[in-house]
Formats: sequence, structure tokens, C-alpha cells
Amino acid sequence: MPVLDMSQTPLREVNAALQSAAKTQVNESFTIENPRGSHAMAVGLDGPLSVTVKGNTGYYCAGMNKLATVHVEGSAGPGVAENMMSGEVIIDGDASQYAGATGHGGLLNIKGNASSRCGISMKGIDIVVHGSIGHMSAFMAQKGNLVVLGDAGDALGDSLYEARLFVRGTVKSLGADCVEKEMRPEHLAILKDLLERAGADAKPEEFKRYGSARKLYNFNIDHADEY
Repeated sequence: MPVLDMSQTPLREVNAALQSAAKTQVNESFTIENPRGSHAMAVGLDGPLSVTVKGNTGYYCAGMNKLATVHVEGSAGPGVAENMMSGEVIIDGDASQYAGATGHGGLLNIKGNASSRCGISMKGIDIVVHGSIGHMSAFMAQKGNLVVLGDAGDALGDSLYEARLFVRGTVKSLGADCVEKEMRPEHLAILKDLLERAGADAKPEEFKRYGSARKLYNFNIDHADEY
């Protein structure tokens, strides 16, 4: 297993080595030591690579990830897994703002808490947060699943489209056009699969589902004063 020590190897060279290995489409495993909170680490990986980061990371770790598995044995700064396409990103600690923003696919598994705007504008990504999330999470979320084992902050799901939100704890407030919805058998099945994939200790029946009321989809002149 190749080891990249960032006390000796600059970030640009680390990312170049990872991206080059990913292009070979061979599932090689790398370990990054002494990350020292560096920004934009393990970004743009386009192949079945396994990367373990031994420590905390800064902005945009594992951004634009495709097929790779990136495991951060620490916490991550803002924008972790931003615009993720597929694969898996695992954060053992906490994640800062806008985790998984605009993500199109794959699984973002946050073992701690996530800050504000978690899953903003998500477009198909699955996000599981074992702790709680901050305000304005899933703002304009279009597609995918956000699972929260803890609590959610203010304005959850504001201007939501068709993403599904599952929260086990309390929701401080719901955003515009976000409502609680019935938990049907198909939703329990989706949630069960996500909890198992994330290794989360929870039962689907403990969660509530939230989604779009679909009242913002079309402009209605008769209700113009309400907009």
C-alpha cells in the first residue's frame, strides 16, 4: 500500500499521484499521512481507488469524486465531497458547511455532525449523517436521500424539489415548501438499505420523512400575493 507523507510531499504531487493511479482503473490503495488540514485533497479521482487520510482535511476534500472510496480518519472542512458523482466518502469525525453540495451520486457517510447547508442543491447523492445537521440543510435539494440520525436545524429542505429527507431526531423548523410526509413501505426499504450501507445503528421505523409540498413548482396568478 503506497504511503504519501504530506510532511515531505506537496499537495499538488499527492493529488497528481492519486489521479494518475485512478486513471489506470486498478483498485489500488493509498494512505495519506500528516494531511495537516490541507485543502482540496484527493479531488477529481476518476477510478476505483481507495484512499485513507490519517487526520483532518480542509476545504473541498474528495470533490468531484467518481468511483473512488475516500476515508478521512478525522474531520473535514467546508464542501467535502462537493459535486460527487459516485463512489463513497467516509468522514469519521465532523463535517463543516455544505457537505455533499451539488452531489450527483455515491454515498457520503459522516460519522459525526454536519454543519449548515448539508446537501445543498443535491442532485442524486445519498448522505447519511450519524449526528446532527445545521440550518438550511437540503436547500433546493433536487434528488437523492439525506438521512440524519440526530437533529436538524432551522429551515430544513427550503425550496426542496424531489429529494427525500429522513430525520430521526427533532427538526427545529421546516423551510419553504417542505412538509412532513407519510413513510410508506418503499421509503422504509430505501432507508433500511442506506442505514446498512452506512453502518448506522438505527431502525427505519424511528425516522420521519420530509419532502416537497410541490407548491413552488408553478406560478399561479391567483395566488400572486403569496409569493
